[in-house]
Parts: sequence; C-alpha cells; structure tokens
Amino acid sequence: MISKLAQRLGIACLAGACLIGTVAAQTPKSLKLVVPFPAGGTADVLPRVIAEKISSHYPDGVIVDNRTGAGGNIGADVVFRSEPDGSTMLASPPGPIAINQNLYKKMAFDPARWVPVTVLATVPNVLVINPKLPVRNVTEFIAYLKAHPGQVSYASQGNGSTSHLTASLFMQLTGTEMIHIPYKGTAPALVDLIGGQVDVFFDNLSSSMPYHRQGRLRILAVADEQRSKAMPDLPTFAEQGLPKMNAVTWFAVVAPPGTPPAVANATQKTIADALALPDVKQRFTDQGAEARGWDSARTGSFIKSESEKWDKVIKSANVTVE
Repeated sequence: MISKLAQRLGIACLAGACLIGTVAAQTPKSLKLVVPFPAGGTADVLPRVIAEKISSHYPDGVIVDNRTGAGGNIGADVVFRSEPDGSTMLASPPGPIAINQNLYKKMAFDPARWVPVTVLATVPNVLVINPKLPVRNVTEFIAYLKAHPGQVSYASQGNGSTSHLTASLFMQLTGTEMIHIPYKGTAPALVDLIGGQVDVFFDNLSSSMPYHRQGRLRILAVADEQRSKAMPDLPTFAEQGLPKMNAVTWFAVVAPPGTPPAVANATQKTIADALALPDVKQRFTDQGAEARGWDSARTGSFIKSESEKWDKVIKSANVTVE
C-alpha cells in the first residue's frame, strides 16, 4: 500500500517537475529584440521604450540589438535562425515581415513562417511637401501634378520602402505621375526635401511632424482612417476625397519559426501590459505612434492583409530592387 502510494506521489512529483520545466521554458532569462534598422529612428525608439519597461520580467534583462542592411533582411535572418525559445525576437517595420518577399527574388528566410507576437504600434504615413510647392491641400496637389506631369519629384527611403510604395499607391489612385528619387533612409530624404532638392515625401508622421510644426515642411494629409492623436488638426486623405488612400507604417514583434504559442502569448501579454501604461502611451504619442499590443491571432491576420495589399501595389507599379 505504502509502495503504491509512494509510486503515485513519485509520478505526481515527476509530472509537477515537468510542468515547472515547461513554465520555466516559457520565461527565458533574457530577451534580445533585434531591430534590423539603424539606431535613432522610430523603428529603434519604440522597441527601446518597451525594453525598458519589460526588463524586470527577465532575470538577465532585455537588450535591443541593431542589425542593419538589405532592407531589414540581415537582422531578420539572424532572428529567423535563432532558437525558438522566446529569447530572441524581431522588432521591425513591415519590410522583412510582410513586404520584402514580394520585392526580392531570393531571400535567406521565409517570412510566412514567422510566429506573430504583437503589433507594438502603427504610425500613419503622411503626404509632406516643400512649402515652395504652391498647394495647400490634396485636391490642389492632384491638380498641380496633372498640370505638370513628370515634373514633380518625390523622395523615398529607398526602392521598395514604405514611402516608395505609399507614393506608388497614391499615383495609382489618382492617375498622376511623379519622378522617384530614392535615398538611403528617412534622414537624407528629409534633408533634401527641406532644402528643395526634391518636392514631395510620403513619410511617416513621427519623422516629419517636428518640421511641419516649425514651418519648414507642410503636411497635407494623413493616410489613416482617423486623424492622428499627435496632430489632430491634420485632415485625412478620406476627408479630402481619397478614402482608399490608407497606408500606415507599423512596428511588430515576431518570433522564429517553431516558437511555441504559449511562449508567443506570454511575451505578447508582457508587452501589452507595458503598452497600456500611461507614460508609455504618451511616449508613443510623442513619436506620432498609436500604441497597439494586439494578440497573436490579430497580429497574424493584420500582417497577412498588409502583405497582400502591398503585393498588389508592387506588381501594379512594377517595383523592383536589386
């Protein structure tokens, strides 16, 4: 009798040990958030805000590791090949998560295999112009483009970037034509836009907002369904007659293939709790970003829809990269 009881207790203890081991496996000692773009931009700032807030959940803390190059593909590949134990994840704009597979002929990883964790935030893209351009709203801008076909230049962060694709979407919707001037990132594009070397830039709100407030640039419209909380005075494209002109830059966290759902869900909850803090919301708003914290299922569905949307734009505009 005692022997059987001992055996049962032993089995129970073994099961308990296994359960504890499973829980422990879901909470790694540290978390590395790989950002596949340079430090300083919105893509880097937002993950750092979150890393600071969730570091107490990991015994060895949270670090942000910038691995740049190839439109985000280099950093993404590092994460893709990492152990699927929740210790390394990708924090990135759309490129290596939902767009690049439609642009590059060959990629070292398969974005379809990412395990979605959450969307940190969305930032609306905006139509921003050099103030010397004689237009004050979208209607006047479209009329100006049609009166000067192929004479207005627009900057982008590079071939296949969100700014390039947003401009392509705009031209498709309005039947207009502009000259594309690709740059290596947002900063040099803004420098030349302010200097007048280029006329137009479909930038994300956070980057152009300070220059609009200073009067050095002029934002004509927000490419989102609603006005931005950061600048509620700016009208949307829909308010100016272009309801289909929706283009947001978003920042998501995804995990390597094979990451257990329990691990992804645990990380999502930790991040969502941080995003709900008033000071975090304010810091995101200061960046022109709307904090999200969506669950894994909604994040996966959103990424899929965004990939399909931009694939159509890429094919219609025949956008290619080397």
